[in-house]
Amino acid sequence: MILRIRSRDGTDRITVPDPASATVADLQRLIESHLTVPVPVQRISLDPALLLPTPSAAVPLLADPAAPLRLANGTFVYLAYPPDARSARPPPPRALSAAGSFGRKMTMDDLIARQVRVTRQENALCAAASFDRDAANAFQLYVAESLAFAAKRAGFLYGRVDAETKGVFVDFIYEPPQQGSEDVLHLMRDPDEEARVDAIAEGLGMRRVGLVFTQAVGRKASETGEYTVSNREVVQAAQLQAEGGIPEWVTAIVKLEVGDDGTGDVHFEAFQMSEICVKLFKDGVLETEVGDSDDPRLSKMRKEVVAGGKDTMEVDNDFFLVPVKISDHQFTWCMQGPLSVGFPIENRGSPVGMSALRSHLDRTKHLAFVRRISDFHLLLKIATFLDVKADVPTLAACVKTQSRVPEGYQLLIESLASQG
Repeated sequence: MILRIRSRDGTDRITVPDPASATVADLQRLIESHLTVPVPVQRISLDPALLLPTPSAAVPLLADPAAPLRLANGTFVYLAYPPDARSARPPPPRALSAAGSFGRKMTMDDLIARQVRVTRQENALCAAASFDRDAANAFQLYVAESLAFAAKRAGFLYGRVDAETKGVFVDFIYEPPQQGSEDVLHLMRDPDEEARVDAIAEGLGMRRVGLVFTQAVGRKASETGEYTVSNREVVQAAQLQAEGGIPEWVTAIVKLEVGDDGTGDVHFEAFQMSEICVKLFKDGVLETEVGDSDDPRLSKMRKEVVAGGKDTMEVDNDFFLVPVKISDHQFTWCMQGPLSVGFPIENRGSPVGMSALRSHLDRTKHLAFVRRISDFHLLLKIATFLDVKADVPTLAACVKTQSRVPEGYQLLIESLASQG
């Protein structure tokens, strides 16, 4: 029986020779033998919440050594241990003589100090990520029903950062122009459209706070084990987190997990790229060119780094991930109802015409006009015909406060709808 052991250092596979009679103690000894984690410091669970920075005391543990190990082949087992449990100690300092007549003596400690050390980041800078359930549902439904998780898809997350708790609230998702395959996602970013998106967010009192992307069911497998994110995804996430400009930037994955019975469940996971990962990208140490023959589980470096106590040119991608707690909410303006997600979403193949605007306004004619336009995707369509620096934030601010829309804006919107 093969078990997949996931820890904060990555995912490993362990073979249990005699699963019929195996116990938890046998698994503990196998982990100690293969992963060099001593039994006394192991914490083992079938609940992924064990790997959160501050796991709940209610997370059930496999703590009874005599308990039978009744698990199916391929089961994920989650393993937690102290940060230095698997770290190798460097050898004692010894003098080295640099080449050349002008060289100076260097100790091993001098060389180690010059190397880049990749260590696990235990705590995220984002305390938690809460997604508006309608916005999240609209994104994952499109991926599940229209794309069948056959190709990658992404969106930029917009919302608010709680200054006290450092939690992120995601209130809408903007999907830029893009092309996705099973393993590669090209964002064909439109600066003018992104300027309109940012202007709408400004008027709503929001900003860009993260990235969401999906994983295709047919993505490339790794010969060295399971992996959470691929090397291409590490590069893309690190680049966008570096661009994001806020410590609380969050990245979310949407994926389809198929059970032994053949049924699939859609899962959202949230994390941050570690600070060292973003630094490696900024400093040009992280290799950004990924070849088709590269192992997707490992990120290549342009110079040697120290990871897990070893000098290496490749780092397990899971080393860079810092889990973030995830939840959902339903966004409301002044307790007057949620921000709508009923208007067709941009950049999904078919252009959104004025007939969609007319249909939307007809369908919501029983509501106050400001409520009828309280939809980010509708505002983005209208923003094409407005001044991005003055009109767009002003109209969005009306939505934020649910105040009366100035007559000029209402006449323009109704005029546009009449062209559909």
